[in-house]
Amino acid sequence: MNTEKNKKSIGKRILKWGVSILLIILIALVSIPFLFKDKIVQMVTNTINNNINATVTFKETDLSLFTNFPLASITVSDIAVTNKAPFLGDTLYSAKQLNFSMKITELLKKADEVIELKSIATNDGQVNIIFNKENVGNYDIAIAKDETNSTATNSSFSFDIQEYELKNMKFVYLDRSSNMKVTVNDINHTGKGNFAQDVLDLDTKSTANLSFDMDSVNYLNNVAISLDAVLGIDLKNSKYTFKDNTGFINQLPLEFDGFIQLVDENQLYDINFKTPTSEFKNLLALLPAQYSGNLNAIKTEGNFDLKGSVNGILSTERIPAFDITFSSKNAMFKYDDLPKAVRNITIDAKIINKTGNTDDTYVNVEKLNFKIDEDAFTANGNIANLTTNPKVNLAAKGNINLANISKAYPVKLEQELAGILKADVTTSFDMEAIEKGNYQNIKNTGTISLNDFKYDGKDVANPFYITKTAITFNTNTIKLNEFDAKTGSSDLAIDGNLNNFYGFLFNDEVLKGNFNLNSNTFKIADFLAESSNEEQTTTTSALKIPAFLDCTFNADAKKVVYDNINLSNVSGVIFVKDEAVNLKNLKSDVFGGKIGFDGNVSTKGNTSTFALDLKLDKINITESFSALDMLKAIAPIANTIGGNINSTINLSGNLNEDMTPNLKTITGELFGKLLDPKLNTSNSKVLSLLGNKVSFLDPNQLSLDGINAFLSFDNGIVNIKPIPLKYKDVGIEISGNHSFDNVMNYDVVFDVPVKYLGTEVTNLIAKLNPKDAAEIKNIPVKANLTGSFTSPNISTNIKDVTASLVQNLVERQKQNLLNKGKDKITDLLGLDKDKKDSTNTATPPQTNKEVTKEAAKDKIKGVLGGLFGNKKKDSVKKENQ
Repeated sequence: MNTEKNKKSIGKRILKWGVSILLIILIALVSIPFLFKDKIVQMVTNTINNNINATVTFKETDLSLFTNFPLASITVSDIAVTNKAPFLGDTLYSAKQLNFSMKITELLKKADEVIELKSIATNDGQVNIIFNKENVGNYDIAIAKDETNSTATNSSFSFDIQEYELKNMKFVYLDRSSNMKVTVNDINHTGKGNFAQDVLDLDTKSTANLSFDMDSVNYLNNVAISLDAVLGIDLKNSKYTFKDNTGFINQLPLEFDGFIQLVDENQLYDINFKTPTSEFKNLLALLPAQYSGNLNAIKTEGNFDLKGSVNGILSTERIPAFDITFSSKNAMFKYDDLPKAVRNITIDAKIINKTGNTDDTYVNVEKLNFKIDEDAFTANGNIANLTTNPKVNLAAKGNINLANISKAYPVKLEQELAGILKADVTTSFDMEAIEKGNYQNIKNTGTISLNDFKYDGKDVANPFYITKTAITFNTNTIKLNEFDAKTGSSDLAIDGNLNNFYGFLFNDEVLKGNFNLNSNTFKIADFLAESSNEEQTTTTSALKIPAFLDCTFNADAKKVVYDNINLSNVSGVIFVKDEAVNLKNLKSDVFGGKIGFDGNVSTKGNTSTFALDLKLDKINITESFSALDMLKAIAPIANTIGGNINSTINLSGNLNEDMTPNLKTITGELFGKLLDPKLNTSNSKVLSLLGNKVSFLDPNQLSLDGINAFLSFDNGIVNIKPIPLKYKDVGIEISGNHSFDNVMNYDVVFDVPVKYLGTEVTNLIAKLNPKDAAEIKNIPVKANLTGSFTSPNISTNIKDVTASLVQNLVERQKQNLLNKGKDKITDLLGLDKDKKDSTNTATPPQTNKEVTKEAAKDKIKGVLGGLFGNKKKDSVKKENQ
């Protein structure tokens, strides 16, 4: 019993000790990084300051004993190495993380002692190697030894590494002197080897995507490359030898042997490569997977060999000589799921440089032949002086039934092609002739024709048929002999010349041309595909007229249909240049008359603009002003007017993204003369309301014949100068304005004969004397139209005018009565008789005025005496007594 108890007691003790030790180790693993963090920061800083002539930034450093246990790991986050002059601001290296691993015992060393690293890894970053125009590279950032204190330690780290890793990295090589750019994306690379040894084998695995650009021309775009290789490395002699390896370009396998050695500041190459087999399938494997189809479901015959060698020194003055050969003889391929095969394939091509001088590099395609059914195609050519003044010689001849392409090769087409392409062309030119415009040195001959072509895709409204087209190549021009096409109910025939084609193709110059366009029926809707709901909800950029075009089009169409507008006998000249379309002497029969216009539409700048001068000759008013939104906005009332109009319109403004006019920006003028006009007031709420509110006016009987109207518009407002109208014997004048959103403010002045103002007024006038009555013939009545054309308001001053007139007539009548009363009194008093008698009296001392005054007094006394006679007589008698 005691023995068992002792065993249990010992077991518990061991368990407690084990747990305690484990806890101590875990606590140490967690706490040690915090204890050494300041030391790590100091070591990283010392290494940067002592070795790198660049600006280095990082977010933080971290030490972990768990990531690569039993090794300790140092992680530097968000690190960036930025160049100083002459590459100030350029980033040499940046990464999300840079990781180092080392033995844990290395952490016990002092901050000024060297720590041996066992591995290095970096991820999610980019390396940029840049050469400026002086051929100086940005990668030389190491501080020279003589620039540092000889007693100081240059670095806190030594690279005794066993492995390294690059994960999701990007490499960019840019040579600004030659405008060459190499981009390697999605780099994932690992390497394992003992770098403590002078001679070692490095086991590497690499995948990436390669792109290559020269002079802004892309030659390779994201070509998938991979290489699993064992490299023999001789560190003392800086020599790297290919051993066991397998590489791929897309799906094309390649094997390498030979070596690369660093000699002084140069590199010595002695490399050979080839495809491990000669199957013709290797050629298709060179293409990206999305274009090569399923290579496991293909039958091939014949061979395809790719082999090459690179030998010599790479220095600032020369390149290694190389010889790369592509060859195939009498080969064929057929995909299992396609009905046709490509046969009689012959390829003989080389890329060669024998001297090491870049100017001596050339490409030679001795022969390229193939056949699909009975359609044969052959081509040959060469390009020399690739790096200085490339000289191109090419020739191609053959027939291709376009419908057979997708039947022999797994090309993904949304719509099937149809048509017969025939070509027989040769060309010979050098780039210097193109750059300097010496097009007479370009030698072109031959023709290309396409017949019975059909295209039916989502981007066209109707299937597009090219009945026949033929192009002839000459030294200076490319001539379009014919182009006959049809889509929907529209037909199109074009012929003309293209000039400066090579300057446009190779030298970013404008493309010049002169063409004739003819059509019996040209329906705009036939060329505009309907957008789906999804497409309509997405943001689209505004239409831009190409800046590279400088072309003239002489257009002649018997019928053009745009929405609900039918134009006949359309002709004119269209100039396309400098991101603008200029129209000259364009004319058409439309709306029962003729229309002619000159102007331009420009898409240059952020906002597209237009300017037009229109001339309308006897066009139907209702049809034209109802069908054209812009005219409708300028004169909304015009849809109530029948008859024709002669008009000139000058207008300009901005265009919306859908190339319709932005009405609020339009400025211009319109002058119009009405011909045989007739009003239809039922179409106008404004005229109907005016007739209801003005009792003496019947709008249907308004006379508009011979009316001249002058309108000006600016900032969305249409102003109308006074327009005189005639209604029976009533004069009318209209002036005012309205906005393009239909808000109006118009003044109407009526010169109204008083007979229209009612019996009260006419009765009052009848009581006036003939002279006064003759003076009152017409009075002005004002009306104000506001609101909108669909919901108008009207106010008039007719009541105030009538009341004022009545008051005036009453006052006149009172005055007439007063005047008549005075006359009666004068007659009654005999003032006129006395006045006459006074003129005949001979009494000289008194003047006529005095006589008259006295006589008046006497008459008044007499009248008053007559009124009050008895009292007067009585009083006289009393006085006499």
